[in-house]
Amino acid sequence: MNKRDFGSFHASNVQELLSLSEEQYQAPLLPVDSGLSKLVTGDDFDFGEVARRKYFLIEEDCTFLNHGAFGGVLKPALEYAQKWQCYAEKQPLRFYDRELLPLLADVTRNLAKFINCDATDLVLISNATTALNSIIRSFKFDPGDVILMLNVTYGAVKKLIKQVCLETGAIVKEIEVKFPIEGNEQIISHTEQVLLGEKITLAVFDHIPSNTPFILPIPELVHLCHERNVPVLVDGAHVFGNIPLDIKAINADFYVSNCHKWFCCPKGAAFLYVRTEYQATIRPLVISHGFGSGFNSEFIWTGLHDYSAYLSLYTVLEFWQRIGLHDILQHNHCLAVDAGKLLVQSWKTQLMAPENMFGSMVLVELPAQRDRDKITYDDAEAIQNTLYHNYNIEVPIKVVGKRLCVRISAHIYNRIEEYEKLAKAILEICDSSS
Repeated sequence: MNKRDFGSFHASNVQELLSLSEEQYQAPLLPVDSGLSKLVTGDDFDFGEVARRKYFLIEEDCTFLNHGAFGGVLKPALEYAQKWQCYAEKQPLRFYDRELLPLLADVTRNLAKFINCDATDLVLISNATTALNSIIRSFKFDPGDVILMLNVTYGAVKKLIKQVCLETGAIVKEIEVKFPIEGNEQIISHTEQVLLGEKITLAVFDHIPSNTPFILPIPELVHLCHERNVPVLVDGAHVFGNIPLDIKAINADFYVSNCHKWFCCPKGAAFLYVRTEYQATIRPLVISHGFGSGFNSEFIWTGLHDYSAYLSLYTVLEFWQRIGLHDILQHNHCLAVDAGKLLVQSWKTQLMAPENMFGSMVLVELPAQRDRDKITYDDAEAIQNTLYHNYNIEVPIKVVGKRLCVRISAHIYNRIEEYEKLAKAILEICDSSS
């Protein structure tokens, strides 16, 4: 009999299940059927309105151009998660004691293959924020240690780093990114200058910054940092399902992303990758029964909660594989860029970065309404609220480099006509305020 260290009471150790080769491993039988094979075949997939009605719950009368905020769940995935919830309650002891952990190990193995990393380096976690807290709070910073980040780092992560610095005496070095961005070299050269002049303890980069959704040249930044023995944490909250993701090719020490945003899982599913040599020092925020039994065991069980969002990955992975990862990403990127160009032409403004630096989100400058030095976030909020209340358009308005900008998202359910509606609405708002 195999050693039972930390697994369900009647199943193999979690670390063992994740470490087995494909030849040795035997996947558990799934007691819940997704029914996806009857719904999706890649040959006849229709993007746009048909996809919205068939696969999403988004209100039909809402012009929803803000998938980047909280995502939008696939209807079959939500239904599948609800089936797991019902199944668990039919015999809770069987589910939690005998079945759950092998299932979580299995879906982790599937996800690892999809993003190209070893399953033993990957853990499921509830959201990117929790994962980022786990990494940064596991570091033992000393007074004077330097944490490197960009000024476009996500606001919640900035607050986390600020608090850690207050507690430890570490300091922040922030690189300013100026807009409009000219190209990757602008980011790379500024980062290289800082690395040459500072001794950095940890570098934190957003792969796609939330407010300013350009794609950072992460492989190049990781290479620069590693040349100087600086570990790199990448916040890829907006990446999985937005642009291609290859963990081994990126070569970061830590990588975090959500599954419930662009990948369309039910809310509460994300992942954390940790390079093997760092796993002994990285701890989850919640210590539970898996503590001391290995990296994956420590994260896989942090107390009793609803695990159905993780298990829904079975359906969501299958959905993307059936339609085709490349086809979905290509559709979304082309639609986002075409929409961005449409807005630029309509408003006679500009993209805030070259089009090849955008994925499925694009940042576009709005028509000038007042002196840039007088623009505030109140102006952005007023426009966003007007779009919502008067036009039923859901899209975020940002202030970037003293410019009012709109961040548009494009997913498989969006149509170019929705961005035409946005273009017209903004012109009407500008006319009414002039």
